[in-house]
Amino acid sequence: MTGTAPEPKKESRLKWSRIARNWQLYLLVLPVVAYYILFHYVPMYGIQIAFKDFIATKGITGSPWVGTEHFNRFFHSYFFWRLIKNTLGLGLYSLALGFPIPILLALLMNEAKSAKFKKFVQTVTYAPHFLSTVVVVGMMMIFLSPRYGMVNHVISLFGGRPIDFMAQPGWFKSLYVFSDVWQTMGWSSIIYLAALAGVDHQLHEAARVDGAGRIRRIWHINLPGIRPTIVILLILNIGSIMGIGFEKVLLMQNNLNMETSDIIATYVYRAGIQGAEYSFSAAIGLFNSVVNFILLITVNWVTKRMGETSLW
Repeated sequence: MTGTAPEPKKESRLKWSRIARNWQLYLLVLPVVAYYILFHYVPMYGIQIAFKDFIATKGITGSPWVGTEHFNRFFHSYFFWRLIKNTLGLGLYSLALGFPIPILLALLMNEAKSAKFKKFVQTVTYAPHFLSTVVVVGMMMIFLSPRYGMVNHVISLFGGRPIDFMAQPGWFKSLYVFSDVWQTMGWSSIIYLAALAGVDHQLHEAARVDGAGRIRRIWHINLPGIRPTIVILLILNIGSIMGIGFEKVLLMQNNLNMETSDIIATYVYRAGIQGAEYSFSAAIGLFNSVVNFILLITVNWVTKRMGETSLW
């Protein structure tokens, strides 16, 4: 009878034959799969200490169960709203400024006619990505020093008074975001340049015949061509908006700017590593991960309902 589905055994044989033919690809993916299993899924076993009063000598299973006590303690603590405000504010600021700039850079480099100029711009914008966070923060401290910094020397030349940028709470978010954009915009633009390379050149030729200028071709051909890539990366960025790494924030943080620099990640570091409150810090980290997960699911659902590309 025509149109019937193949037998399960036949489907299984076909599946294993495809795997056998492409065993090199599966072998290539194996280290990545092993990495995520060992370092991302296996450690999830330790999440249960967020609901226990963890005692190192008794281990995870032997520690007494306390339920949501650590969560309640965090929700009612003095630092809760300050941490949420700082973390969310820094994440939104980074998204608003750091997400569109690599797209703009990729569009501009794609329009560059001179190959030498394009390679020069790529080298200059890619290079900061390979600097460590410690080096970047060290450069900021040198350039922004109120006594010896180049920026304050320029301010003094124009009659202004030196500013201690690293010690003022109002400057922290801007310094963090702008330095992060400088360091990552070139590297982040690579994926958009790859997507632009896949745009059909015949569309541009047809648009030129119709009299469309460069701006119109960018707006009506290039941007729609890379829109699926933009949407996917936007979903991923929003899904990690509360997951700001603590390394750079911790290096820039001091007692004077703590009002705006204290985020969930640095608080978890102080509570868990310095204060040895492992259960309490695990509860805060779990709360942060759940918020990121909810944001990811919500944004993916919204983009799917709007008819755009989604993760699933």
